[in-house]
Amino acid sequence: MGLHRTWFLDVHSLFGSWQHRVGSAIRSGSKIQGLVMQRLSARLGVVTGLHLAEMCYRQYKKVPRLILWIMIEIAIIGSDMQEVIGTAIALYLLSNKAIPIWGGVLITVIDTFTFLFLDKYGLRKLELFFGFLITVMAITFGYEYIVSAPSQIDVISGMFVPWYNGMNYDNKVLLQAVGIVGAVIMPHNLYLHSALVKSRDIDRRQPSKIKDANMYYFIEACIALFVSFIINVFVVAVFAHGLYDKTNNDVRKICEANNYTLGMETFDKNNATLDADLYKGGIFLGCSFGAAAMYIWAVGILAAGQSSTMTGTYAGQFAMEGFLNLQWARWKRVLFTRTIAIVPTFLVAFYADMNNLSGMNDILNAIMSLQLPFATLPTIAFTSSVQIMGEFRNGILNKIVSTALSVLVITINIYFVIQTVQEDLPHHWAIYFGMSVYAILYLIFCAYLAIHMAVSMGATSLSNNWFVTKYIGTPVSPTLGITNPAVYARTNPAFSIQENLSGSFSSISEW
Repeated sequence: MGLHRTWFLDVHSLFGSWQHRVGSAIRSGSKIQGLVMQRLSARLGVVTGLHLAEMCYRQYKKVPRLILWIMIEIAIIGSDMQEVIGTAIALYLLSNKAIPIWGGVLITVIDTFTFLFLDKYGLRKLELFFGFLITVMAITFGYEYIVSAPSQIDVISGMFVPWYNGMNYDNKVLLQAVGIVGAVIMPHNLYLHSALVKSRDIDRRQPSKIKDANMYYFIEACIALFVSFIINVFVVAVFAHGLYDKTNNDVRKICEANNYTLGMETFDKNNATLDADLYKGGIFLGCSFGAAAMYIWAVGILAAGQSSTMTGTYAGQFAMEGFLNLQWARWKRVLFTRTIAIVPTFLVAFYADMNNLSGMNDILNAIMSLQLPFATLPTIAFTSSVQIMGEFRNGILNKIVSTALSVLVITINIYFVIQTVQEDLPHHWAIYFGMSVYAILYLIFCAYLAIHMAVSMGATSLSNNWFVTKYIGTPVSPTLGITNPAVYARTNPAFSIQENLSGSFSSISEW
């Protein structure tokens, strides 16, 4: 998911520059955290039959629950803006500029209902469509990788060996590093992943069936993230190899040498370092390897954008359905969630130029990183609760690793905000005041979630505290608000929960 928008985070360098090597290490670490958190979110859905948003509705008080919903909607909007704009840029390239960017944005509204049409005719057809999109991504981006032919030794070294050679860096590098975390571990994906596993028929009365399902979903998550990693390697390596340390004039000369008119119109005659994006990356491929390479690139980002747009729409449906306990018809939920993301995206596409469209990706990725604790902390809390998970609750190692990774993300986010205020924003008291208020509220809400998580893990001293009991709340019975409970696999059969199976989506949809 989001494959088409992560390559530019490291295009400045693959062979020697510290930004890429450190960035690749962050990406590898993010993949590990993504795997850990996806495993936990899948376990929640498998064991309980409720997805993460539905469990939030049953475990949190009304105000924090609504705040959580808003935070996840912000993450979905940020992700969807990128996917939609990526799709629009692909259509812009494929149509030889005949379809404007704002027109491509409107087209994505229509194709969402095409996905609903496929879903109506069964799970297998939907899975087949996703498999087709993933295959298109692998073939197109793999083709670019083969044609570009970067050094395999340098690619491997750049991926796994962080290195710093004393070069200076600016706040943009920090923005990109934070953005990698948000791009790889999208917060709404945890809500989506916990819901998608419900499409499988699991006998929750038998612990052995639960264990088998958890194992198979873990294997599936490993395969999915591995394929995602390989496709990202293809894209990052191609552009890092071709554009590292290149100026606009360097790339323009390549276009002139191959008489590629579109490239000569795109790249200016100056010695400024090329600021690569989705659009310029495609033009560069056309200049270097011919028009076919540019069109193949456009087909690849079109496939990536379509698959990611659909999953963002599903995530919005599940979040709204779970947090608000709404039972709208599916087409109404689709229309509402698509409108939330499409309206700001259309306005940006209509009024902004191409450079601003592609350049906002780092900011949107960083926003998703800021929202990440609002997905990871509830996931850890619920999967660590004996009242909710019974014998399938997190062990001590899972608790330590997942909590440590969440603390790391929060720490990085705090440092990022401080650096942004100091280096990028005007030094005015109103700016400092506004950012201070935001930081305080952010930390207070993270502290609220952390305390609730600690209580879920069994911190009895906190659970007995009057302040915690009154203002934060303690984990309640998972049968809250459920009128038709069904026993599911537990060591203690007294615990019960609703199966509440809805939808029919394969977990391959996480792409």
